Amino acid sequence: MPESKPRKKAARPTEAATAQQYKPNPIWYKPVMFGLMIIGLLWIITFYITSGQLPVPAWASWNIVAGFGIAIIGFLMTTRWRS
Repeated sequence: MPESKPRKKAARPTEAATAQQYKPNPIWYKPVMFGLMIIGLLWIITFYITSGQLPVPAWASWNIVAGFGIAIIGFLMTTRWRS
């Protein structure tokens, strides 16, 4: 019975060619990200506790949209978070 030929091992590509090296985020990134999420939450809680009198009385129910908008910006920042 004939023997099979041994396979040649493929040369491994260098580390730079396999994956792009990502730098970690700046030091201010995490506090801003978490800060926006907390500020958005506090905005909504303040609106409900004060029965719509705060944080901006002229906006009425749009305060909810503002609070969620601020929090969503913080949550969107988590997609770019690298450590």
